[in-house]
Amino acid sequence: MPRSAEDDGKREQLTVPPPGPSGMAPALERNIYALRERQRREEGEASREARIANAITRFTGSLPFVYLHLALFGAWILVNLGFVPGVPRFDPTFVILATWASVEAIFLSTFVLISQNRAVAMAEGRAALDLQIGLLAEHEVTRLVRLTASIAAHLGIPEASDPELEELGRDVAPEAVLDALETNKDDPPSR
Repeated sequence: MPRSAEDDGKREQLTVPPPGPSGMAPALERNIYALRERQRREEGEASREARIANAITRFTGSLPFVYLHLALFGAWILVNLGFVPGVPRFDPTFVILATWASVEAIFLSTFVLISQNRAVAMAEGRAALDLQIGLLAEHEVTRLVRLTASIAAHLGIPEASDPELEELGRDVAPEAVLDALETNKDDPPSR
């Protein structure tokens, strides 16, 4: 069935374009700015060795690195198989090529590990921040549940006596949650 212009007009009314950057809340803009500034600062505070390792890792993880190796290894193999006239074979058994590739692999894996260690340290810091924000949000929500339940009880709203509200209004001790996660890893939840 063909669509009419009226159908297209209705479809356009049902979709809302995503808000642009100017449509963001000031707090969100501030948070994005703060995160970007933190990232710039962390990159600036990295040691010279870490910056070198990151640059090498970035390059070795790119297509130009692959193309460079295809050209070098391809030329090496073609020359040493005798397919390039006028160029003498210098590694007919490919021992030098294998040694070069092995040494390169050792160094590249070391640079990758250095970069991964730095990334893990940054991820751990962000995870700790996420945990702190989550704990703060849990505390605030608990307080809001208590306040809302008190208001509902004062106004005589029947939902104020819901037992689930009492449970939601209890503070969560992070230590207890972590202990329970560590000791009861495979136990089903109790009800």
